[in-house]
Amino acid sequence: MLIRMELTRIVITEMNSQQVLVLREVNGTRELPIVIGIIEATIIDRRVKRIASPRPLTHDLLCNTIEILGGKIQDIFIHRFEEQTYFAALRVICGNELIEIDSRPSDAIAVAVSFDPFLPILVHEEVLNQVINIATE
Repeated sequence: MLIRMELTRIVITEMNSQQVLVLREVNGTRELPIVIGIIEATIIDRRVKRIASPRPLTHDLLCNTIEILGGKIQDIFIHRFEEQTYFAALRVICGNELIEIDSRPSDAIAVAVSFDPFLPILVHEEVLNQVINIATE
């Protein structure tokens, strides 16, 4: 089962190289923290605040390339958690085909928040339960 999540917090601590994104279940209370780098966190924060970049960033390049090639990004999907690492994909509709493009969650989220409205962020329920179980151990 896929759970719709929303980005609720971006914790940026300049004194630490690890930053945290917090996703919360749209119709619930479960949360999913994701540790990312300062550069990724800053880019996502600027996207959420709609601060424009004077030149296209890598995420813009990816979105523009997919669009020019006839695809449409449907959503992002966090589908696995293994050895303290999340695995995500951009799900792109191209013609009648749904294509999953492997991605780091931070890059996928940066893409998701580049759209207005934001693209859906989906997490496999098994991943959410796995992370919650680890946190409560």
